[in-house]
Amino acid sequence: MTTDRFADQWAEAPKPASPPTWRANLVSAASITPKAARWLWPQWLPRGMLTILAGAGGDGKTTLTLGLISTMTSGGRWPDGSHCNEKQNAVIFSSEDSAEHTIIPRLIAAGADLNRVFIMQGRINDLDELEPFDPSRDCDLLARELERIGGAGLIMIDPIVAAVSGDMHRANDVRRSLQPLVNLAEEHGSAVVGISHFSKGSQASSPAERVLGSQAFTALARMVLVSAKREGEEDRVLARAKSNISADVGGCTYTIRPVTIDGGIDTVVATWGDVIEGSAREILADAEQLTSDEVPDQDDPAETLRRVLSAGRVSGKDAKRVMTDNGFSAKQVRSAREKLGVETVREGFGKEIVSFWSLPAFVPFSPFVPSKNHSCPLPGEGTNDEKGHEWENEPSANESVEAELSDDEVAI
Repeated sequence: MTTDRFADQWAEAPKPASPPTWRANLVSAASITPKAARWLWPQWLPRGMLTILAGAGGDGKTTLTLGLISTMTSGGRWPDGSHCNEKQNAVIFSSEDSAEHTIIPRLIAAGADLNRVFIMQGRINDLDELEPFDPSRDCDLLARELERIGGAGLIMIDPIVAAVSGDMHRANDVRRSLQPLVNLAEEHGSAVVGISHFSKGSQASSPAERVLGSQAFTALARMVLVSAKREGEEDRVLARAKSNISADVGGCTYTIRPVTIDGGIDTVVATWGDVIEGSAREILADAEQLTSDEVPDQDDPAETLRRVLSAGRVSGKDAKRVMTDNGFSAKQVRSAREKLGVETVREGFGKEIVSFWSLPAFVPFSPFVPSKNHSCPLPGEGTNDEKGHEWENEPSANESVEAELSDDEVAI
């Protein structure tokens, strides 16, 4: 019988540790202490959270935000008349406006304390070279600078789409790109204000849904502010379209007026107006002089698509790109195609297949013009009293031939 001489040693050898296992972490609600929201501008700009400010082009969103920064850095008054109780630093990232020609002159005109305002002008690599700053990937660098300057009450990102790496219309790309900014705001107690535009043709939508790009922008934001210029007037309005932490009704008015600062530099400044009542939808409808179901023709997705296809057939890829560049969503493009009855033709084989879009022979937007004497339009359409039928009787063959001849020709 064979025995193992080392049996005792094997028995004494330590057993390998079992690998750690993952588990869900359920925490009793009773153990979580509720916290009140912290405010930069009470009930309007929450600290430690993302706020989106959206509006149509020309509403003065950037100038308005620079006015808010001036209020915060100088200890002035907010648009609703309340007083800023604590002067704080501000950080400005703008991929569109020049600091020397636009941002600084507007801050001076608004009375900002420039010693408390810091402009993001790139990042410095390990070779001491200046490179572009990317908000979607360089938040760790910004965090270090915030510690160096003593923090910031407000961080302005203009436009917020500059912080998105990928497709601004894809929710996953938007969430992945903005999450570092959301984390930065929470860790440093800063109010991050991202400036955006309205989608074209969105007047009939709820204000929060009018923000350009994926709905992830408004989903991540705890506060969504919207602005608009009153039709035919200089007044503009600011309203709360969405708030997870306060009331989402009421608004303020403001104006953008030209001024000249020292050195003969012309610029503009935002001045606060009155407090106004109503929901964001009511305030915007009043400013834009629209009812909830009205959409201007120039912003109607179907009308825009009709103009795109009016010169002839266009590849589906190019048509979608033009519509997207004009701010229309994929759903709006589909609805426009259905409304117009767009015809689709595919050509090629395999990977070389190309889809072409074209308008149908009869487009409801255009007046009916008969192509032949016996053309039969839809019921109710036509150019004479016989709606739906241009001719009660088909002309004879000779009549048709004679009608096609010129005055100089004779039928034989």
